Amino acid sequence: MTKQIKIHSRDINYTLKTSKKAKKLRLAVYCDGSFVVTKPMGLNDRVVEKYIMEKSNWVLAKIDHFKKFGVDINKNDKQKYLTYKNKTLEFVQERIQHFNSTYQFKYNKINIKNQKTRWGSCSKKRNLNFNYKILFLPKHAADYIIVHELCHLKEFNHSTKFWNLVATLVPNHKEIRKEIRNKGLYF
Repeated sequence: MTKQIKIHSRDINYTLKTSKKAKKLRLAVYCDGSFVVTKPMGLNDRVVEKYIMEKSNWVLAKIDHFKKFGVDINKNDKQKYLTYKNKTLEFVQERIQHFNSTYQFKYNKINIKNQKTRWGSCSKKRNLNFNYKILFLPKHAADYIIVHELCHLKEFNHSTKFWNLVATLVPNHKEIRKEIRNKGLYF
């Protein structure tokens, strides 16, 4: 259900979801600029609005962060993909060139995709694939994903050797992975 709330004189749209599994309220601002609130069954909407207001600075900061990239939350996902695909490719190519100056791995193609569940992947054919939404991540998170996929060119697994390769250029990769999972860096 789409709702609207006024935060600091700004009308903010959000999607309200109810989940049988949710034990507490959860706020997420996705990299496409959308704002989603998930509530447990039976929780009153007034409690939801009060909680959003308590977290209003965080909500606005996240929304404004993604607006810096020119994200138009009114465009659908396919339109956003087409709008940002080339810019994302330029960004990824530049970062791969930067990191691969250390690794010197050989790869075939770089593809920018509109994936629903992945930030990136590396194929057996040595193609590197990235979600266009990587462009909207904080730089350290995007860099981690790019290094992660580059390292799969050498180690096509998640072994200790693989993580040691990642740690060469991203020594804090564990913290960044946790941040990507836990701090609202969603699709």
